[in-house]
Amino acid sequence: MPIIKSAKKAARQAEKRRDNNQQIKKTIRGALKEFHAKPTAEKLAIVQSEYDKAVKKGLMKKNTANRRKAKLAAFAKASNVKVAAAKKAAPKAKSAPKAEKPAAKKAPAKKTAVAKKPAAKKTTAKKAEK
Repeated sequence: MPIIKSAKKAARQAEKRRDNNQQIKKTIRGALKEFHAKPTAEKLAIVQSEYDKAVKKGLMKKNTANRRKAKLAAFAKASNVKVAAAKKAAPKAKSAPKAEKPAAKKAPAKKTAVAKKPAAKKTTAKKAEK
């Protein structure tokens, strides 16, 4: 058992993190089990979402999750699951043209600072010696 106060706190934090990580992994395993039992597009999306959450929380590396999602997609394809392509938001149809608003008032111009004249150059000691 840790003796130092900071080590005790680190042990408590590690325990909480382990519990959280185990819960996330348990959720992924459950979703995977459901998907393999009866593959559907919705279940595939849920499993892929769980992998993305695990990556976001730092539980899994991005490439690992992508590799597993690709394997799931291949399984879905082999099971004849139709995966709907990501739908892009359709541009809204323009309604009647709106009356143009008057241009916003410009902020008053800032006062320009008076440019200072450069100080007269002093001859350096090295130039004087030459």
